[in-house]
Parts: sequence; C-alpha cells; structure tokens
Amino acid sequence: MYVEKPIIVFLDKLASRSPEPGGGSASALVGAVGAALVSMVGNLTLGKEKYADVQSQVEELLKSSEKLRDELQGLIQKDTEVYGDLSAVFKLPRETDAEKAERASKIQDALKKATQVPFEIAEKCLEIARLSETAAVIGNVGAVSDAGVAVLFAEAAAQSAALNVKINVNSIEDKDFSESKWARIQEILAETADLREKVVEITYSKLG
Repeated sequence: MYVEKPIIVFLDKLASRSPEPGGGSASALVGAVGAALVSMVGNLTLGKEKYADVQSQVEELLKSSEKLRDELQGLIQKDTEVYGDLSAVFKLPRETDAEKAERASKIQDALKKATQVPFEIAEKCLEIARLSETAAVIGNVGAVSDAGVAVLFAEAAAQSAALNVKINVNSIEDKDFSESKWARIQEILAETADLREKVVEITYSKLG
C-alpha cells in the first residue's frame, strides 16, 4: 500500500507514465492531509487549561478527524485498484457478439465502481471541511492557520474528486445512477465552498 511507503514513492509513480495512481488517489491523499491538520489542531488544544470548557468537543473532533484520515488513506489505494480493474475490462476480447456484450456489461460495472471511490472521497472531504470549522472556532488559536489550511485542502480534494466522478458518469448508461451521483456531488461542492469561505474568514479574523 502506498501509505506504508515513503511519500516519494507515491509522487514518483504519480509523475510517471503509469495510469495509476492518478487524480483520484491524489485527491484522497490531499483529503487525508486535511484531516491530519484538523487532528493537529485538536491535539494542540487537548489538555490545555485555557480550553478546558471545550475538551469533550475536542475529543469528539479528534475521534472524527482520525477516522476520516484512516478512511481516506485506504481510499488512496482503493482508487488505484478500481482503476486497474477498469483498465483490465477494456482489454477483454470483443470478436464475437457474445464477447462484445460481456465486455460492455463488465465495463459498465467497472465504471460504477470507479465512480464510487472518488464519490466517497468527496463525501469525506465535506466532513473534513465541517470539522475544520469546528477546529477554527473552538481550537487553539495558535493553530487556527492549520484549520484554515485544512478547509482549503478539503475543498480542493472534493473538487478534484468531483472531476473523477464526472469523467466516469459521462460513460455510464444507467442514467439514474449517474444523475443521482452527480446531483449529490453538486451539493457537496456547494457546501464545501461555503465552508471554505466561512473558515478562511474565521481564520484571518483570529490571526488579526
């Protein structure tokens, strides 16, 4: 798994001619970094006497941010796997009508799976953006800039994941699936944009 190796391994592979990892995995990595920054704010607030009245909230914040970080780390790898599966089905034989039909069916199934991973990344990045707001509001003011960076990363990762959803849904014949996924993505992007604006404003106001 990429997360168990030096980051340079991932970046070198990302920069290469290899079809994976790609934008989906990169989105998951950026989202995981955003989650880690929220955790940083939480850890720098936890146990501080000045923030005694929000300790229980900070504990919940940390629990949520670390869960999201772990899930996104897994999605870095998962995205490479579903893309590999999609690439494989495109190479299936198509000389007979039966082979063509089977290949077409498997491509559609693989496209749905390839859509689901960046869709999940986008959803989790929205959660990170929400946590970033909490971190900015109740967290250690000395780390408020990290909450600001976290929301910027969360929105960037959500936008990036959305691009990977779009490229797949364009080729999916199940319109109910495609339209529902894309409609939800639009909601996610709208909310992350609102949160980014709000959290950045809070961050600058606390920085003075």
